[in-house]
Amino acid sequence: MTSTADKGDAASRARDLLGVGRLTNAALTTWLHGLPGVDQVGCEARAAALGTRSIKTTAKAWAIDAAISMIDLTTLEGSDTHDKVRSLCGKALVPDPTDATTPRPAAICVYGDMVATAKKALGDSGIRVASVATAFPSGRASMRVRLADTRDGVQAGADEIDMVIDRGAFLSGRYLEVFDQIAAVREACLRADGSSAHLKVIMETGELATYDNVRRASYLSMLAGGHFIKTSTGKVSPAATLPVTLVMLEAVRDWRELTGTQVGVKPAGGIRTSKDALKYLVMVSEVAGDDWLDPDWFRFGASSLLNDLLLQRQKLRTGAYSGADYVTID
Repeated sequence: MTSTADKGDAASRARDLLGVGRLTNAALTTWLHGLPGVDQVGCEARAAALGTRSIKTTAKAWAIDAAISMIDLTTLEGSDTHDKVRSLCGKALVPDPTDATTPRPAAICVYGDMVATAKKALGDSGIRVASVATAFPSGRASMRVRLADTRDGVQAGADEIDMVIDRGAFLSGRYLEVFDQIAAVREACLRADGSSAHLKVIMETGELATYDNVRRASYLSMLAGGHFIKTSTGKVSPAATLPVTLVMLEAVRDWRELTGTQVGVKPAGGIRTSKDALKYLVMVSEVAGDDWLDPDWFRFGASSLLNDLLLQRQKLRTGAYSGADYVTID
């Protein structure tokens, strides 16, 4: 089977990297299944060990601020309204009305029909708008529909597109099909002025079953041109976990060494407390390196995490916890 995307830049880069004249499913299968296997016991043990690291005083204060700046503040419910999105944007603009030094989240993440509302509410603040697309969260739609979904988000002003891969195709070994889909969505991220929305590729790791599959999906997503690899939609359990994120961080680290291209990582779903967030930041530093400790290269997909980070930040600043009404309910 030969790729319909062979004329595109993604396929050209892939052929060069794989050292093949044609990008075929067989070639991708050989390459992906030739990646080193993941030692499940070792991976989980290392993730658990990194999760026990203690961060104190000045380092903790820095880490809390860094975590806030890395959040994609998210609302992805069928009951979302324009007023709810405007309220969420207001919270992003002024996370803590009592402390003007509080950093702002990196982005607001919404459905495509809410992008224009978010863009208007955020103005020139520099906070980005991310739009989920490609028939999120299932991805069960024709490519025509998925690409139209992407273009709608980009035309509405989305700075970033969070797409979902076809997990059925991936698990069936139809790697070329998944590659072509990601490459086509990245092309759909192009704007009329020649710039491009950044593409985050959601692998839905809770459905991939094994760490080996997570590693293969990570490499396939990067090969096809994803700017970020993302764990989850937040609609499937388990969502983000430390071991899965460890595998993904190893993948982006090794990918940069292999190709010279840096790719970001976004764990999403189930990260609710400052304690959890700091575990992830320790892992980023220890596994990928400090170059990834930046909102351009690491994000948290979360809705309630910001509240706990704000409470912990105030505790460090004042020495006391605030009451439950200190933060807004998302």
